[in-house]
Amino acid sequence: MPEKTVVQTLQQLHRTRAFRFLRCAYADGVAELVYALDDGPELVERVRFPQAPPLAPERRAAFAAALRLLHLVAGISYYKAAVPPVIEVVDGVLDDATADLLEALYVHGLAEFAYRNGLDLHGKVVFPRASASERPSAAAPALHLPRRTLVPIGGGKDSLVVIEALKSIGADATVAWVGTSPLIAACAERTGLPLLNIGRELAPELFELNRLGAWNGHIPVTAVNSAILVLAAVLYGYDAVSFANERSASAATLEYAGQQVNHQWSKGYAFEQLLGVWVHAHVAADLDYCSLLRPFSELAVTRAFARLTPYFDVFSSCNRNFKLLGPKPADRWCGCCPKCHFVFLALAPFLPKPRLLSIFGRNLLDDEALAPGFDALLEYHEHKPFECVGEAAEARAAMAALANRPEWQEDVLVARFRQLILPQLDPLTLALEPWLVPSTEHRVPPHLQPALAAIAE
Repeated sequence: MPEKTVVQTLQQLHRTRAFRFLRCAYADGVAELVYALDDGPELVERVRFPQAPPLAPERRAAFAAALRLLHLVAGISYYKAAVPPVIEVVDGVLDDATADLLEALYVHGLAEFAYRNGLDLHGKVVFPRASASERPSAAAPALHLPRRTLVPIGGGKDSLVVIEALKSIGADATVAWVGTSPLIAACAERTGLPLLNIGRELAPELFELNRLGAWNGHIPVTAVNSAILVLAAVLYGYDAVSFANERSASAATLEYAGQQVNHQWSKGYAFEQLLGVWVHAHVAADLDYCSLLRPFSELAVTRAFARLTPYFDVFSSCNRNFKLLGPKPADRWCGCCPKCHFVFLALAPFLPKPRLLSIFGRNLLDDEALAPGFDALLEYHEHKPFECVGEAAEARAAMAALANRPEWQEDVLVARFRQLILPQLDPLTLALEPWLVPSTEHRVPPHLQPALAAIAE
């Protein structure tokens, strides 16, 4: 496209008045979600549910509510391209609980995006609300859904810990993922459980807008996947959707414009509570949305994963494997990103050193060039990376544990920690054991709570 045309397109994009939710529909296993910027071309996203069964009549109202929520949640990918001042929902206004959920999601879920683009969304995301007389009063009924659990898998250690914990208590579970990642598929197959691979096709116009310079950046993809799996639970018949989001996901990265910025906000407990309560009230009283790992720190989850040796040759938490665009690592670990650094550091106290080096193919703690990356994990002259990593205090506790072990002490970054960073820290804050104690804060339904003991042991 000629440069003048690109500039004109961007100028028009940034003059957009309204982001419009046009309509959503479902037929033959395909959900269509349709949006527009002002009166521009329709942006159509499709979500494909394989071998979808006929929708039971008693679930139609619940399915319609879940589909509408997916439409509203998934719109965040397109809203961010222009960040217009007005939000329009063509098929009607929203009750307070739905509007509250969406405004929190768009403000907090896009906080990192706003920070990186120099925007301030606080008080500027307003969804249309019903008047008091228009608000529904009846809560959603129980659907008598089958006692079985959908478990999202992302290819990393956390979801595998959930899967094995559920298997240990004999829970009926299905492993689900959205997209076409071969790495996730390999992990899912290794579990030996039934599989559900849902397709998601973003509107192709979004990629063109991004190429032309539209606002772009991180979105709360866990929220989108959560809405997809709530819809899948109604369609296929599951009474629980259990993610693998640990308690460290609730910790913010930094503060910007008077607001906490958390890369993992839609993995945090605040979002889990909002969506879980909303599902009970609007979709089905007997459909639970939760995270089985909520009581646990990243270090506690990593300790549990260290026992799951059959997955060592297939798992990867390196996010470069899962980017929609751009190069992928030559193997499962790039060794350069914050996720690689954190998982290596978190596993080191719980695995024999040779076994850990065999997983990653090299010793990341013996490479001086990686010092800035590990400094960020420790929040030493840096803030925590915008990635799904544990808290800085966890990283410091793990590094302190290694500093006391002869097999790690001579590695360059461990030695550097002992000499340069450790003397500046309070020894009382460096114990590993407190991170291994689960909290009591979670939304895990009673019939799945025995799995918590399997993780904590």
